[in-house]
Amino acid sequence: MKKAQLIVLSVAGVTGILAFVLIKNLINKPQVEKRVEVQVKSTEVLVARTDIGLGEVANDGLFRWQSWPQEAVTPGFITRAANPGAMAQYSGTIARAPIMAGEPVTSLKLIKAGQGGVLAAILPEGMRAISTKIKEETAVGRLILPNDRVDVILTRRMRGRTGQEEFVSDMLFFNVRVLAIGQQIETKEGKKSAEGAANTATLELTPRQAEQLALANSMGEISLALRSIAERDAEGGPKEGEDLSKSKSGSGVKLLRYGVKSRVYGVN
Repeated sequence: MKKAQLIVLSVAGVTGILAFVLIKNLINKPQVEKRVEVQVKSTEVLVARTDIGLGEVANDGLFRWQSWPQEAVTPGFITRAANPGAMAQYSGTIARAPIMAGEPVTSLKLIKAGQGGVLAAILPEGMRAISTKIKEETAVGRLILPNDRVDVILTRRMRGRTGQEEFVSDMLFFNVRVLAIGQQIETKEGKKSAEGAANTATLELTPRQAEQLALANSMGEISLALRSIAERDAEGGPKEGEDLSKSKSGSGVKLLRYGVKSRVYGVN
């Protein structure tokens, strides 16, 4: 082969290789991302620096200011522009509801000293908190926790028509919210049961139902039956069962439920 031909072939080969490399680089070249910055109006709102538990006493170290989209600021938020001294103002307040880290703080979630206790703060309007004695065998092995829903049962000794004493049970209330077990008003993370030393349960009832429970506590033993979480909100607030003020010996039909005599009133 002539020298001229070799030179032509070499040049053609080198040109082909260069073209291949250029085309490969063009194909594999990363796409340049285009970023469009949109200016969003924001303001600083007061948020929780860490998780604040129910009933925890807050201090200014638990709060911080955080930039927040102005469109998402609701009337309940505490803004730095409107209240720059909010951290000091709300220091010493008590959380009436759990507040998660980064969650905006509102005045409704905190209660100041002198405005009542924590339990009074979380109690809905028109409702009353009343306690009853509990023990392991009458409170589901002490596995009932705050915010569970229970049915309240009274077991007492009564004299029947024959003059002999017998035990009867009455279902006093259905779907009652448990506010506290002992002094525990919040379910602590990782806790599967209430404190072992707790011997009282505080229930959320209407004024009339609280009166009935106070009467029932003097008449016999109170038991709490835990309701399923699937039906605890199905019936709304607490429902009344038997009216103790109208109960009379021998005025109803006796039923045998789970080996315990119970009565149904108003049956002719």
